[in-house]
Amino acid sequence: MSWLNEIDQRLAELDARTLLRRRREVLPEGGARLRVDGESLLAFCSNDYLGLSQAPALRQAVHAAVDLYGVGSGASPMVSGHSVANAALERELAAAVGLPRALYFYAGYATNASLVPALVGEGDALFSDALNHACLIDGARLSRATVHRYRHGDLAHLAELLAASPVRRKLVMSDAVFSMDGDVADIGALHALCEQHDALLLLDDAHGFGVLGPEGRGALAAAGLTGPTASPRVLYMATLGKALGVAGAFVAGPERLVEWVLQKTRSYTYATAAPPLLAEALRASLRCVLGADGEQRRQQLADRIEQLRNGLAPGQHAAFDATGWRLMPSATPIQPLLIGHNQPALAVMASLREQGLWVPAIRPPTVALGTARLRIALSAAHQPDDVDALLRALRKAAAQVAA
Repeated sequence: MSWLNEIDQRLAELDARTLLRRRREVLPEGGARLRVDGESLLAFCSNDYLGLSQAPALRQAVHAAVDLYGVGSGASPMVSGHSVANAALERELAAAVGLPRALYFYAGYATNASLVPALVGEGDALFSDALNHACLIDGARLSRATVHRYRHGDLAHLAELLAASPVRRKLVMSDAVFSMDGDVADIGALHALCEQHDALLLLDDAHGFGVLGPEGRGALAAAGLTGPTASPRVLYMATLGKALGVAGAFVAGPERLVEWVLQKTRSYTYATAAPPLLAEALRASLRCVLGADGEQRRQQLADRIEQLRNGLAPGQHAAFDATGWRLMPSATPIQPLLIGHNQPALAVMASLREQGLWVPAIRPPTVALGTARLRIALSAAHQPDDVDALLRALRKAAAQVAA
């Protein structure tokens, strides 16, 4: 019997273990609401942290760009796909993060998956935080470097591994904001270890750029490692489909490192460039992020984070406290509510869905066994009444568990 005939059984096994994932058709309705499979829901599942994906300034930029550039880019950036819009965006991104040069990629996952093999290879050593995103993990596998996995945020463990490695070329890589826990890496300490052990630091700021740091310039700026204090041993990566509300990613750092990335990163060399209409949308978004509009949106986001955390603080609701659910420590828009096992997490998600809210349950293998959770993603698009509705729905779900 062909092994292809086993796929139905393997899919059924995933379903039996509550690990089968299903897509949903969505349509924006304004604010933080989405029409999901035909049903209007208040959504707490988007990484559009500043609510910019529907902003009028971005829409206007796209409309103007279509008239000027058309729709597609036509080729790789190394052939004819590097438009004047893309070039201008790269200059503006570099200035925004206070680094000498930036390179604009069409997608974040593909960036990291091919960036890591461009930096290290067989015979080199790679040191990866245990909770790094899947794209960094895939990049590590593709690199064929020797991978050392250090315990999440455990800098003493990382120091031991670095000190024990006799290899000349070392790469330390870490998320800046961890996508399922919402905590922030100690970037200053990571950099100090890299200085001590002559290592390169690759920092993935997918969930920090636009939200953290002065004027939203990112986690590296918040750590004081940009501008005149920029380090020659840091390569900074950030995505553009989250807080900036569009799509794509960029890599920024010292001129020579970025030039090497341009020459050696296969997802840059061999992929069709991002369309210039997206670059123009991103330029408009970047102006919003760095201006008064961005500051106002970040304050609205901070207010919603505080509102949620205060509403779920211990002692606020007896039934909720009795469940053992725990809001994990996070000062970022990612607010994970730890449930524990898969089935209860799915049950809470279903209860919220019945109440008109969409909050995704995250299960293994995305998170460790026994740590299934609701990943509550907050946005500047959420209003105080939206967070109040979420708090009421969670308390009702908790009361159902207690009953």
